[in-house]
Order: sequence, then C-alpha cells, then structure tokens
Amino acid sequence: MTLPTEHTTVTYPSGAVESAGSVQDVRDLPGGARAVLLDVTAVHPVDAGWPDQGADRAMLETAAGRTYEVQDAVVAASDGTSLYLGADIPVKKGTEGWVFAVAHLLPAGAEVQEGEAVRIKVDPAYRAALSAGHTACHLASLALNRQLAGAWKKEVLPDAAGNPNFDALAIETSTIKEHGSTDVYRLGKSLRRKGFRPEVLLEDLPAVEAGINAILAEWTAAGADVRIECEGERLTDLRRWSVDLPEGTVSIPCGGTHAASLLETGGIQVTLTASEGDGAVTVVMDTICVSPAG
Repeated sequence: MTLPTEHTTVTYPSGAVESAGSVQDVRDLPGGARAVLLDVTAVHPVDAGWPDQGADRAMLETAAGRTYEVQDAVVAASDGTSLYLGADIPVKKGTEGWVFAVAHLLPAGAEVQEGEAVRIKVDPAYRAALSAGHTACHLASLALNRQLAGAWKKEVLPDAAGNPNFDALAIETSTIKEHGSTDVYRLGKSLRRKGFRPEVLLEDLPAVEAGINAILAEWTAAGADVRIECEGERLTDLRRWSVDLPEGTVSIPCGGTHAASLLETGGIQVTLTASEGDGAVTVVMDTICVSPAG
C-alpha cells in the first residue's frame, strides 16, 4: 500500500459529474469494502467534520473495463505513516503536515490496482437533487435568521447577511436531502444567556413560518445565479457559496454542491415544529424545493 502524498483534486465544485484519475491507494476495510483513493475525482464525499450532505452516487470504471458501484465516499487523511477514514480522522481537515484525499468505497473484492487509470461517473439526477436541497438549506437558514432578528436582547455573531445568526448558535443537526433539508435547533439555557428570547419564536410559530416563507418567495423570485468561489482545486481548499439577494450579496463557506441558480429550486418553503424534552425546546425546520428543475 502506498499512502497518498498529494491532496485529492476535486472537480465537483464546478459541477462536474465525470472525471479521470489514477489510483493512489487501495485497502480492504473491516466489513469487506475496499477503499480506493484517487488523485482526481468528481465524487462529493461525506465530510467528517460537518456531515450534512451525503456522498454522491457514482460508478467507477477501470482501464480494464471493470465497473463498480461507489457505495460510499468519505474524506481520508494520512500523516505519512497511517491512513484514517471519516470519523476516525484525529485532526481537522487542512491540518498542516497531513494529506487529505477522497476514499471511494467499492464492493469487497473489487479488482482495482494502485497506479491504475480509472474513470468516475456520478449520477447527475441525484447530484442535482442534493444540490438543490443544499442551496435551499442555506437560503432557509438566512431567512430564519432575518425573521428572528428582533428576538435578541444582546448583540451576537452576525450571519452573512448581517442578521443575528440564530442558525449557527442554535443548530444541533443539519441534514441535506433530495430537494430539501431538515435542521434541528435547541432552545436551551445557553441560548437564552446569549440574549435570545424563545417566546418570539414559540408563541406564534405559524406566523414565524409564514414570515420565513414570504422572505424565501421574494428571494427565489429574483432567480439569482449561485456561484461557488474556490481558492483552489484541492479537497482542502476553501470554497464559498455566494448569491446576490435583493438586499445584497451573501457568501458562506461551504464544501457541498449546489444548484447553479435559485430558479432551479422551483421555490422554497419551510415548516416549523416544536417539542419539549431534556430541559429544552427543540424546533425542527423542514425545507423543501416546491417545483425543482428536472
């Protein structure tokens, strides 16, 4: 086995769904899958640090004509002596002295050799569905923050649009789905100490929901293009999601994939639900693309 010495070059930020590369490393994993690391890939992997968007669906074809399903894709990291995958990576992505790559998980016994040339073909429909969902998730969080801007008694971290960042301060989990997302927020004592007044959200949840949806309708009607601004082509290079909203340009660090235009979402709507437990109120925001393109 040869550990990777260069960060994987990723082409999915530009929207690519096919790529050609060579195999850097192959190893068998507990449970039988084979992890294949490539120098170049169009496959978006799960990020261990913030696993909100799942991996692309894809096929890998070898130079010998063998084709295998990519059953999963995760970030891998090497310190030069050992290789770690996914949640087992002990450092943050981009840590100096470490090499970060994309590990493609193939079925047990897949015949792939180090140094072999391979091609990747990503399922474009599934990619588009997740991309629309991720764009909708960002817009919904920004609209939520704007709707709740008056619920704060203290100054807190602002979001990319300049509103108090309720999303960042209260988020528990975020899950990107096909044409939508689910975000879970915790309204506990620490959030109250930061100055948030939960009653503004909870006393009339339908009104807050309606306000968010009105903001989203205005934004999506503008049909702005979405830009992915990259500092480089490596897996570890910073990427930002940027869009020109009626109030101005917003830009958010994000390593996921996205729709090319707000028009591709076909409109975005959210529903809010609240429940109590463990000494705190949990609010769930489900976001959907109403009539997504394709």
